[in-house]
Amino acid sequence: MLGNYLIGLREGLEAALVVTILIAYLVKTGRRDALVPVWAGIGAAIAAGAGFALVLNLLVAQEDHFKVQELAGGLLSIIAVGLVTWMVFWMRAAARSIRAELEGRLAGALDAGPVALAVVAFLAVGREGLETALFLWINTSNSNAGSTPIIGALLGLATAVALGYLLYRGGLRLDLKRFFTWTGAGLIVVAAGVIGYGFHDLQEADVLPGLQSVALRPAEFFAGYGDPGQWAQTLLHGVCNLTPSVTWLQLAVWIAYLVPVMVLFLRPSRPRTPGAVAPEAA
Repeated sequence: MLGNYLIGLREGLEAALVVTILIAYLVKTGRRDALVPVWAGIGAAIAAGAGFALVLNLLVAQEDHFKVQELAGGLLSIIAVGLVTWMVFWMRAAARSIRAELEGRLAGALDAGPVALAVVAFLAVGREGLETALFLWINTSNSNAGSTPIIGALLGLATAVALGYLLYRGGLRLDLKRFFTWTGAGLIVVAAGVIGYGFHDLQEADVLPGLQSVALRPAEFFAGYGDPGQWAQTLLHGVCNLTPSVTWLQLAVWIAYLVPVMVLFLRPSRPRTPGAVAPEAA
């Protein structure tokens, strides 16, 4: 539930920020008549994300062969991790310039007509929706906790909507750089578990070897601590996708992803140094 709440909160707030910027620009410029096509594009983007998750669920559920399901799940997990990794780095770099970029696109679309406005809104929100749908679907399908992961994701999205509304109304001041840094680091931890689980799926599909080469058995370890141990295992499974038996390949992939990506993400950006003054200018 915690991992899915983080995904819903982080991805949902990005989408909420995009919507806030678009709506605020139209209101500020006195173009309330353009709100209808913008909201239509936003609604279409949300529907596309939900439809994408539904199609994934139907396609994979129809596969009766266990190995085919594991192969599809493993490949989709790797794709989802790639998209989320690109997203957290891009959002960290573009947080300061996203408003100017979106307003520039919207200004051009205002002259092109309502269809262009709907397309701009759809593309701006649709990317977030597709990434959210894919990552939540992967994380939910890997869980055996019933509806709890879905509830966590919905709570995260609801929190993001509330924060977006408060930001739009000016009732909340949020340090976006710090927020996206902390939530991005949390998503990297979740993504490390997803990619490790994805490689474990590929092992179960007999695409990769080493399924019987077990490095850790968290289920046996935590079983000795009673109910607290069970809670700890559930938490690690929900956040890090920790399986009852962790293979050496799964553990190696988890470390190989988490350590370098986290170091690169948390590395402080280098301050820009002014260029040297030319002798003639001096």
